[in-house]
Amino acid sequence: MHFKVSTSIIIPKPNKEWYNSPKTFRLIVLLNILGKLIEKFIGERLQFHLISNNFIHLSQLGSLKQCLLSDAGVALMHFIHTSWVKNNTTSTLMFDIAQFFPSLNHQLLPLIFDKVGFDLKVSLFFCNYLVGIKTQYFWNNFSSPFFNIDIGVGQGLALSHILSALYIAPILHILENHLKILNLPVSTLSFVDDGLLVA
Repeated sequence: MHFKVSTSIIIPKPNKEWYNSPKTFRLIVLLNILGKLIEKFIGERLQFHLISNNFIHLSQLGSLKQCLLSDAGVALMHFIHTSWVKNNTTSTLMFDIAQFFPSLNHQLLPLIFDKVGFDLKVSLFFCNYLVGIKTQYFWNNFSSPFFNIDIGVGQGLALSHILSALYIAPILHILENHLKILNLPVSTLSFVDDGLLVA
């Protein structure tokens, strides 16, 4: 149970004129070290299974081992140069999914695990993993009581990036299939909660 308890330190962002909005503060979440190590191990095994079964979309370059932001730049340059060879111009549309991690739906996760082919025990583990999480807020000398934070996936968790990749993968596969059906020459790049459409 103590793996599901965290301490959140509220720190004001520097050089702000006013501190009357939550956006002018940053949360630093302190987690149990042993819990982080266990999450890291589970995340690596989960990523291995997802990639070896081709569930992760090829355009997903963020939140995965050996996939860096520079890889997204190289892929974008490839798309542009390929277009130039065909005497075409390239257009891009970049997007950011606001509040992505807090918005991840817990009821969707078991369906995704089932689609991937995971055992029911794995699905049940993650359903349990994402509930019953509590944090206590500290600001200067103030300490709050514990609050339940059973929404989405915590961005600082060791499993948050692989779980985000798991949520995004079906969307990218569906988008790719629709673009093929419509015969639209659009490519996608995804980096965690940021994306790029290239035409």
